[in-house]
Amino acid sequence: MTDTTIAPAAAEVRPAVREIGIIMNGVSGRMGYRQHLVRSILAIRDQGGIVLPDGTKVTVKPLLVGRSEAKLADLAAKHDIEDYTTDLDAALADPRWEIYADFLVTKARSAALRKAIAAGKTIYTEKPTAETAAEALELATLAREAGVKTGVVHDKLYLPGLQKLKRLIDSGFFGRILSVRGEFGYWVFEGDWQPAQRPSWNYRTEDGGGIIVDMFPHWNYVMENLFGEVKSVYAQASVHIADRWDENGEHYTATAEDAAYGIFELDGGIVAQINSSWTVRVNRDELVEFHVDGTHGSAVVGLFGAKIQHRNATPKPVWNPDLADGHDYDADWAEVPTNDVFQNGFRQQWEEFLTSYVEGTDYEFDLLSGARGVLLAEAGLESSREGRKIELPTLSLD
Repeated sequence: MTDTTIAPAAAEVRPAVREIGIIMNGVSGRMGYRQHLVRSILAIRDQGGIVLPDGTKVTVKPLLVGRSEAKLADLAAKHDIEDYTTDLDAALADPRWEIYADFLVTKARSAALRKAIAAGKTIYTEKPTAETAAEALELATLAREAGVKTGVVHDKLYLPGLQKLKRLIDSGFFGRILSVRGEFGYWVFEGDWQPAQRPSWNYRTEDGGGIIVDMFPHWNYVMENLFGEVKSVYAQASVHIADRWDENGEHYTATAEDAAYGIFELDGGIVAQINSSWTVRVNRDELVEFHVDGTHGSAVVGLFGAKIQHRNATPKPVWNPDLADGHDYDADWAEVPTNDVFQNGFRQQWEEFLTSYVEGTDYEFDLLSGARGVLLAEAGLESSREGRKIELPTLSLD
């Protein structure tokens, strides 16, 4: 090599297989266990990891964290997991565990996220990310200042029905979208003569319950990612059934709403109406349905199914209350074919987040996105209390 010869820079060499340790806090809960542990992380582990675009592979190793050592030991034995602990602080201090994943109840989440940020861990968390919008925004700010990568669960976007809807939107099928009508919910039994399908804390405001806190963060990311940013909300929250019975058969009085009826104004003049209820008996194809109307066509989508009606196939009804209408309106809709293989949405998002983490790319669904969901829930509750429309400010980390 001469004095003027420049040696080529050494290329970054990645290991063929990289194991990522993940602290999983709250896996004894329903969502943490079923969707995040079993159907996501263990499914990824059992398939041998995920292959990245450059051909390298990422595998995962979970560390179960919770309050009950006995429950953790049972889960670990059942699923062949080596590591579990009741000491979150020790787990966060251990460099073997790179990612902190949070599936705790809402009231416990903020304190744990603060610890994870202070420890410099990458964060992946359920929503809502905090109890107030101010605190959710503070967490997003702290994470940015600490250089911590974050991800928030946006599982509804990965539903097969909503992925079909996204394809319709991207193809221009609707023309100009005018309105969205959403119906979500089912009957949750009171708990006396039949056990309730949801935990009793869901019905106590003091424990972080209420359907607005639970569902409005979901509706926020669905609306802003499919239709447009939410500009305002008018909501009515209702406690339709006050008398309920808990997991031990003890009577309690519900303090958190079991139904919410919301009207949302979106960018571009789109109006969305979404009803969320745990006191509704289902008379629709799926537990959630969105009806989208546009100038060129309409669609009705659920968890899995999607059907469409183009303007060229739209019937021309005439209102006549004196004669029975024999037209079969359901027959005017065409099913959208399933042209893709859809996997579990929680797992798909986990794989995307892990890939983004290893590749060092920006991740859209971060703590700031989560804060916008908390803001909508907070504004919905304020609207219901005050009986007026609430304008939403733009959240920023700047």
